[in-house]
Amino acid sequence: MFVPGQRWISTAEPELGLGTVLRVEGRGVQVLFAKAGVLRPYAMDSAPLVRAEFRAGQRVAGKGLAFLVERVEIKDDLLIYRGEGRELHEGQLDDEQSVSQADDRLVGGRTDPVAQFDLRIEGLQRRAEARRSPAWGLGAARIGLVPHQLRVAGIASTRRPPRVLLADEVGLGKTIEAGMILARQLATGRAQRALVLLPDTLMYQWFVELLRRFNLSFAIYDEERCEAVEQSGDGRNPFEDEQLVIADFGFLEQHPKRAEQLLQAPWDLLVVDEAHHLAWTPEAASPRYTLVEGLAAVTPGVILLTATPEQLGRSGHFARLRLLDPQRYHDLNSYLAESETFQNLSKIADRLLDGKPLEESQLATLHVAFAGDESLQARLADTTKPDNARELIAALIDRHGTGRAMFRNRRAGIGGFPQRVPVWHVLDAGVLSDDGRQALLAEFHADIQQPAPALELDYSADPRLDALVTLLDAHPQDKFLLICRSQAKVLALEEALRTKSGVGVARFHEGLGIVQRDRNAAYFAQPDGARLLLCSEIGSEGRNFQFAHRLVLWDLPLDPDLLEQRIGRLDRIGQKHDISIHILAVADSAQHVLARWYDEGVDAFRLSPADGRELLRRYGDPLARLADQHARGDDNRDQELDVLLAETRGSHEEMAELIRAGRDHLLELAASRDLHADELQQAFAREESDPGRDTFVQHLLEQFGIHAEELGSRVLLLDPQYLSTDALPGFAEGPVSVTFARDVALAREDLPLLRLDHPMIAGALDLALSGEQGNAAFMVDDALPPRTALLQSVYLLECVADRKLDAERFLPSLPIVVTIDTKLAERADFQPSDIALRKAADRNIEVARYRKFLAKLVPPMLEKAEAAAALRAQTHIADAIAQATDTLDADLSRLLALRAVNPSISDAEITAVTDERTALLAALPQSRLRLDAVRFVVSADFLALR
Repeated sequence: MFVPGQRWISTAEPELGLGTVLRVEGRGVQVLFAKAGVLRPYAMDSAPLVRAEFRAGQRVAGKGLAFLVERVEIKDDLLIYRGEGRELHEGQLDDEQSVSQADDRLVGGRTDPVAQFDLRIEGLQRRAEARRSPAWGLGAARIGLVPHQLRVAGIASTRRPPRVLLADEVGLGKTIEAGMILARQLATGRAQRALVLLPDTLMYQWFVELLRRFNLSFAIYDEERCEAVEQSGDGRNPFEDEQLVIADFGFLEQHPKRAEQLLQAPWDLLVVDEAHHLAWTPEAASPRYTLVEGLAAVTPGVILLTATPEQLGRSGHFARLRLLDPQRYHDLNSYLAESETFQNLSKIADRLLDGKPLEESQLATLHVAFAGDESLQARLADTTKPDNARELIAALIDRHGTGRAMFRNRRAGIGGFPQRVPVWHVLDAGVLSDDGRQALLAEFHADIQQPAPALELDYSADPRLDALVTLLDAHPQDKFLLICRSQAKVLALEEALRTKSGVGVARFHEGLGIVQRDRNAAYFAQPDGARLLLCSEIGSEGRNFQFAHRLVLWDLPLDPDLLEQRIGRLDRIGQKHDISIHILAVADSAQHVLARWYDEGVDAFRLSPADGRELLRRYGDPLARLADQHARGDDNRDQELDVLLAETRGSHEEMAELIRAGRDHLLELAASRDLHADELQQAFAREESDPGRDTFVQHLLEQFGIHAEELGSRVLLLDPQYLSTDALPGFAEGPVSVTFARDVALAREDLPLLRLDHPMIAGALDLALSGEQGNAAFMVDDALPPRTALLQSVYLLECVADRKLDAERFLPSLPIVVTIDTKLAERADFQPSDIALRKAADRNIEVARYRKFLAKLVPPMLEKAEAAAALRAQTHIADAIAQATDTLDADLSRLLALRAVNPSISDAEITAVTDERTALLAALPQSRLRLDAVRFVVSADFLALR
């Protein structure tokens, strides 16, 4: 129970010292760490806090007094310490107290096994290394290490703050990129409150992606949740009840009060998907655009996602850019004129990349663009020379207007995608009865409605079922993914297949819970598991089934983006086979007409069309009408359909040419010039090759009674049968299957990928290091010379700084190990011998018998150790200051150089780097030491002498 005035210690940030409870409201508590100048809000049920309670025999200080505690009293839930005729209330304690009890435990003979001490040291070292890494917060994310995604996330994550537009083509992973940026911002403390704003059709997909892929637990907000919060009666804004929130536009449009509350709540980071649907013109803006504009104006970080190329509407693209930087993008006409300039420069860049000579008009353009730069003017004398071309391209990239605000990657530029091979199964319409034709038409009408109405479905006599069984029998070694419109279809198909085929079937639909869906998907992923996975449309949202390469389309969605989502479950980077897309359709049915439109008009079965949504807007209504007429056998149906297909094809080719002609190659190249472009990829390369990481994690969990059992295929079962504490996260529901292998985690979305930043492991490590376990040890080392005793002291060097500075990338909580002998000389090169470590577990030493000589030897040795640690600390601090200075000076120099030629670099961005540099260089020198652990090591004869 929290009470104002109590003193608490943050186990996650012990360097903050003692905190004071200021306020308790509802389910939240505010704790002030006055010495550090930090006010932290916590949720009561998950606060990483322990009560600062001192026992009799320990020293406390406050109000200029310091004494040994003789007794502790409690009054009104507050502690009063008495001793040596003095008294201190806990509120009067200094913020810095000697809270480490390691030396007291050692002197008092209360020691732990040597193995626990070594595990603690390894944990401190590994935590420091992991926290310093650019990949912190992403190590346990279930992501493939795709270079272009790592590049985008790495660059955007270092922006102060990130305000970016992610505009990759469909299938390249914009959601993953946004999730990586979001996870990194939260893990480093640069953001604490995040809002994801979406169309309602994407709510579930994002919720699952963030939870399953990035271990981020967001709260979905609707009217029911808001009302529940308000019923508590404390007058809180409902959106301040959670730190991580997902909300949909539809809910906010239906409840204007909630939209106003959303605007009033403070956010650090805003993510908006489907941003191309935010309508804006110079004359008017849609309600959704207005809402996002209001949020973007007061939220530091903004991430917009859109798949629509700017060539399909530059005014709409301008509207999205002005959300990110309204000062830079304030006038549409100026932007359109500037865009034309960049299009011309992009064409010049293409010729330079191809090694082709420039035309006279293009050379003239560059002479104007590089006016005043003699070096670049000289390189224009021979643009075909590789060195000259490379420097000219780099200069063009630096001058690109939207290169810092927008990231755009193309499938053609990325490569690594399989071929799509449509396989037609057009079935004879003559086998259908009149009732069968009517059922098929009713199914089509239901499929194109949103939401789909309920239908009575019976596929036992459907010719598509026989075609499906024949297909399964023809490829007995392959797995098939079948995606259809609804849960009802999945159940009807399963029922019909039961009497027609003995093939193993798994189901995946919205009627199943998340855990059951994961289990069914895992059953499909197993080599000896289900051969056919029946999915409703929910199976096309974010899942990775690339271990299969055959997709069955039982029906087709009217929305081309949904079709692309279906195909995208298999058509992914790293797919090793061509994708066979099996289209089941009864000849001349409405479904057949829709399939022909996709094939002959949009070419969606072979390519990933960028204009699918625009084609649907133009032709969706006549397409649905013609499909209906065709199925009913109306006159002139073939002629009208041929006209529609030809018009669609013509529009598609026209827009594709516009996209090709307007392709902004400079934009795609812009990321390569960023200082942080390759940091994430290099960080993952280092961490994925760590040989001892997995063993350490298992040993860590064993300390809490968690035992690992091999299940095969690089899968472990973590069994909490002997769990020693309920504080360890992740085991509330019993045993957990996990993996250390990234490729296994990608194929099995039910398996957590264990890394040090996974919530389960990070929680276990924080729990272990914030407690006493392993912080005092005693051992005999037979390799030491006679009459030798050594004290190994472990100090933590900690920097107290605003979390948004992310000071730990330069100076994480760093262990410094100092070894001192009884002559008070430092033994810098000492390491316990291997034989001593092996024997330690079998030696039963009653350390309490040696309390007198420990009480005599330890204090002066510890004093000497602290002095030695302080000297080493200054070296580490100096190194951190130098690294911070070099890094931030490089960032600042790059920004200043860019601002000279690129108007997209704002004064605010430069000021942010300058302020960050100033704050870090002020905080790092104030880093301080804290004793964490001690180990007394003696020679074999030393105890006998006592």
